[in-house]
Amino acid sequence: MAKNTTKKITSIGGSALIEGIMMRGPKRTTVCVRTAPDKIYSEDISINTIPSKCKLFKLPFLRGIAGLIDSMRLSYKALMLSADKAIESTEIEEEPSKFEKWLDDKFGDKLVKVMMVIASILGVALAVGLFFFVPSFLFDLSANVVPAFKGDGGNAVFWKSVFEGVLKIVLFLLYIIVCSQMTEMKRVFMYHGAEHKTIFCYENEEELTVENVKKQSRFHPRCGTSFMVLMLIVGILVGLFVPVAPFGIGFLRPVFKILLLPVSCGIGYELIKICGKHDNAATRIIAAPGLWAQRITTKEPDDTMIEVAIEAIKAVIPEDGSDIVSK
Repeated sequence: MAKNTTKKITSIGGSALIEGIMMRGPKRTTVCVRTAPDKIYSEDISINTIPSKCKLFKLPFLRGIAGLIDSMRLSYKALMLSADKAIESTEIEEEPSKFEKWLDDKFGDKLVKVMMVIASILGVALAVGLFFFVPSFLFDLSANVVPAFKGDGGNAVFWKSVFEGVLKIVLFLLYIIVCSQMTEMKRVFMYHGAEHKTIFCYENEEELTVENVKKQSRFHPRCGTSFMVLMLIVGILVGLFVPVAPFGIGFLRPVFKILLLPVSCGIGYELIKICGKHDNAATRIIAAPGLWAQRITTKEPDDTMIEVAIEAIKAVIPEDGSDIVSK
């Protein structure tokens, strides 16, 4: 059975894309996309990170906020690149419809970017409503039939925080379970598995071959899925410090919790770093919920996906060993 223990721990991480993988090392970030059965497209991408502009964001807790924002920016850029390459590799000679011609005349090559921006805005709005306002609203409804939920004292704050936190975790798991049933997302989750297994192979100091990668675990403690789960759990504790109805207005509680997201993010980031560096009873308990959730977001990859992951990680491994965190 594959194990998560490794001979060394590195700073290399990545993310799954549309028919590809992004690998991020200390000096380079490379996107590799499968564009044909025998062809892999590779391209380096970069952003001006927040810590490079403001050294304050290199400090513990603050670096978690900067890391999340920079990761989202980099992932968006990588996703756009992989989407462009995926479209190019599947184009067929077909007469476009009048609507497609109109869209092409209006937006041209920017069409995909426009659609991605619109989808991102709608996605953020849906996430805010679903994960912040809906749980609070449902708790307030439940207070009419559950005596312990009534009032605005310490007991009510405790139960509301637990209720909201558990519901958020359930909604998150249901969301990724539903996504995992979609054919396109299944392939993304398979690439996700290839990314983890390849990083483990490198951290185990084994030669980066398809056969060696196959033997590795697909559950990695430094995964974004684990980070999300930890943020949701930490959010329960943070919610204990927010009144049921700040200033007597129940609508403000979700707003306050959104404003406190950087706190949950900073704490969650530090916990992920600790779990990535140490392997003991405490870190295994902390990492357990996230590793369990990865059973949904990572799937066993095929050989062609592993080949993409190997090419991506080889591109970002620095010769001076600056990626090694510990042995």
